[in-house]
Order: sequence, then structure tokens, then C-alpha cells
Amino acid sequence: MLVLDDLDRGLIHALQIDARAPFTLIAEVLGSSTQTVVRRYRRLYAQAGLRVVTLPAPRSAGTHQWFVRLTAATRNAHDIASALARRPDTSWVRLTSGGTEIVAIIHTAPSGPDAHALLLRDIPRTAGITSVSAHQLLHTYLGGPTVWRGRVNVLDEDQQARLRAERDPAGSGEGAPGADEEPYVLTGADRLLLRALREDARLSYAELAAATGTTASTAARRLAVLRARGALFFDVDVDPALLGVTVSALLWMQVVPAHLDTVATALADHEELAVVAATTGPTNLIAQALCRNADALHVYLTQRVAWEAVTRIETAPVLRTYKAAATLRAH
Repeated sequence: MLVLDDLDRGLIHALQIDARAPFTLIAEVLGSSTQTVVRRYRRLYAQAGLRVVTLPAPRSAGTHQWFVRLTAATRNAHDIASALARRPDTSWVRLTSGGTEIVAIIHTAPSGPDAHALLLRDIPRTAGITSVSAHQLLHTYLGGPTVWRGRVNVLDEDQQARLRAERDPAGSGEGAPGADEEPYVLTGADRLLLRALREDARLSYAELAAATGTTASTAARRLAVLRARGALFFDVDVDPALLGVTVSALLWMQVVPAHLDTVATALADHEELAVVAATTGPTNLIAQALCRNADALHVYLTQRVAWEAVTRIETAPVLRTYKAAATLRAH
């Protein structure tokens, strides 16, 4: 297995701060040559599953997100998970619980005749599925634009500040609008641009111009607007095993509603977690734990989240990832 060194980890951290930072800038920040950084990026892409992708913010795209749990016979689970992963309206597909449960994030339109076709028609008709439960994602505390802290512990404050300054030289800020603010609504031209960036967030402006039928300056200007308005976010995906993770688990939590926001906010600061989100359903909070081994997961569950407000935790080990963010995982 590929072993990451400090330069590899620094490159991953730099991309997390600014997914589109020029390799020349990353090399300067890391104290390396541009040629070396480019070579490392290509190696991580080929051997570590590194993918830098762009996804629309759900509020700007006008979509709802659902965590869907499917139970299937072991002999059918692989084929069902693979089929879900190939769909454009899924962004997260994992096999859990001994190989009999599939968990996926499904994106649906809020209204229209086919708004919930996958949930109401396509999945129930799929042979081999024995049960289905859907949990609408209400609020994300960690995940999406907010990265798992286990991969962002390499660059010092000065290095991070340099990357942020180059990303946002005018100090205008970048991020999603507040809950009370009207979100930026994507136009047809915006969606075309995002479609081009979906599998590779680092496409050049010339490549974006060719893909969208515009000019490089127009593509650059439109992308800058989308970033400033929080209409998109970048996701840096890499195999967690290369970062020392051998155990991944989904935690379906039942939290006293009056304490849900307090608990979720506290959990979002835990280095062991990559996702924390409030959902509908009998459990109202989901988290993804990434730990170095089973003992570490046990310690985490018994010592770090053993709060009175958390009345129940169902732990579902992740056996295989079929789709992370918007990219398929090869198996």
C-alpha cells in the first residue's frame, strides 16, 4: 500500500483549503518544486483515489437530500449498491452491517411528478430489497464544505493563511449563506459549468470554456461568483486507510430534541468524526466515525459520546464505499 509522507499530506491539506489553488502556489507554500507537487498529485490520483470534485450547494440547486437505508440479501447487495452508485442523483453509497445494508444519499427535487421517483417507485420495485427507510437531511454540522479534521493537521497557520489569502484576495469571504439569507439560485449556465467541474474541480478555465461554450474569462468570472455566493463547494476525497483509518462506522443516534443542536455542535469538533447531520426519523442524528482501529472506536463510543442526552446509538460498520462525494470507487 502507498505510504503518504508529509509532502503528500500537505498537498491534500492545501487542496482542502483551496481546491483550485495553482500548483505553483501549493509548491511555494510547501517548500517544494512545482514539478514535484504535480508528480505527487498524479501519484495520489492514480494510487490513493484522490479526487477533487465540485458539488452544488443543495439550497442553490433547489434539491433535498435523503439518507436512505436499504436492507437486502447478501447476494443482491453488491449489485444494488453498484446500481445506486452509477446514478447521477446519488452522492454517497456505502455497504454496512455485515453486507446486508446499503446507505446512500439521494438528491431529490422538492416538487414535481418525478421529485421522489427513486424513493417511491424505483427502489421499492428493485428485486432483492427487503426493507427501506428514508431520513431527510435537515442540517449539516460537519461534512460537505466542512472537512474531516483527520486530514487537515499538516500545514501551520501561516501556510494556511497564505492559501486563503490567494483564494480570497479581496476578503469578500466564501461560504454558504446563513439560514435567514436567500440562497443564490443556479441558472442554466451555472449548472453547465458545475457539470463540467463535477468530476474534476481543477479543470483549467480554458477547459471550462470549451465544455460550456464560453470564453475562459467568462468561465472564471462565473465560477468566482458561485464561490462568493456559496452556491457550490469542493470536496477532496482520498482513501481514509492511507491516513491511518482502518475502521469506519455510521452512528445512528437518538438525541433528546431539546439537546440536539448542542450535542451535534459538540460532535462536529471531534476529530474522530467526518460527518454530523440532523435528520428526520426514529434516530435524529447521523455521524460517520473514522478510527485507527476497533479499540479506538470502542473508546470513542464509551468515553466521548456517552452523554445522557444521547439515548441510543446504533453502530453500523462500513464495509465498502461504492461512491464518495460524486465519484465512483473502483473495486
